[in-house]
Amino acid sequence: MKLGIVGLPNVGKSTLFNAITNAGAGAANYPFCTIEPNVGVVAVPDARLDKLAEIWDTNKKTPAVVEFVDIAGLVKGASQGEGLGNKFLGNIRECDAIVHVVRCFDGTDIVHVEGSVDPLRDIETIDTELILSDLEVVQNRLAKLAKAAKTGDKKAGAAAGWMEQLAGHLGEGKNARAFPFDAEDEEQAALVKEMGLLTNKPIIYAANMSEEDLLAGMLENPHYLAVKQLAAAEGAECIPICAKTEEDIADYSPEEKAAFLQEMGIEATGLDNLIKASYHLLGLISFLTDGKKECRAWTIRRGTKAPQAAGKIHSDFERGFIRAQVVNYADFAACDYSMAAVKAKGLQRTEGKEYVVQDGDIIEFLFNV
Repeated sequence: MKLGIVGLPNVGKSTLFNAITNAGAGAANYPFCTIEPNVGVVAVPDARLDKLAEIWDTNKKTPAVVEFVDIAGLVKGASQGEGLGNKFLGNIRECDAIVHVVRCFDGTDIVHVEGSVDPLRDIETIDTELILSDLEVVQNRLAKLAKAAKTGDKKAGAAAGWMEQLAGHLGEGKNARAFPFDAEDEEQAALVKEMGLLTNKPIIYAANMSEEDLLAGMLENPHYLAVKQLAAAEGAECIPICAKTEEDIADYSPEEKAAFLQEMGIEATGLDNLIKASYHLLGLISFLTDGKKECRAWTIRRGTKAPQAAGKIHSDFERGFIRAQVVNYADFAACDYSMAAVKAKGLQRTEGKEYVVQDGDIIEFLFNV
């Protein structure tokens, strides 16, 4: 899973990315790696995996991971190449979803590029550049389809019809997420995926607040409430976060971080909430494998069947799939982490090829080589 962090300059993107990279450096034995200067990998927090590793005293704990790409600050005119915008927009196209960092803190020590703090205006600025970039992509593809349609290509003609509507939609300043695509049209879906439309990607708004806001209570921040309302109207996610605090606590030990969260009266860090929201937004879940040698969380899309889940471990597992021995973590926990109790209550199940894997399933796959 790859998330692109976007936003105007000086809204806290780099601070948030620093927090991400610092957190990744010591995340649950997963070695932080910098694929490029602006790419970092961080573990997905999962208390279930932590508990399994503790029970087994495992040699290796491997969490699911998220890749974050820090896209340089976009500016007005990015879609026309301002500020090297085309290069950065290209980076976003490679991402699965967008994290839009929005400044929701006042203060004059950090100068806003527009001279004042107005998160809704900032969101519109970024949205406009992404829409204009998408419009150019759609218009170029539409021209090719129209040309093919003139030669008698009926499929091209049909595609040109809805593509022209999409161009008009984008031209009105509306993002592609709001366009009524046909969910049953596989050819349309394939073409949309191929174009990599920026404004069709799922989005999370990271409302970056000050440490003072964190202490006073986020519901007292009118900027955050405005972004939250906008996100709700779009069907998007909005996560309150203090990038500066996240950066400060990124290298805390688990005990120090727990003490800090307790002192602040919050259950999880903003970064943890952001990662979990990303999982939910993309329809992802984790299944688990455990043992002395390794305990691991595997990322799959919700609705994945057992053979395809097995294929995440190794292609041989999918090809030779026989059955899966499954117990859900919640049942395991309810049995006080006793596999004997799980079996006595009939909570370990044997599942076949049609079984749809559930979040938190602990699975042992049986297969033919």
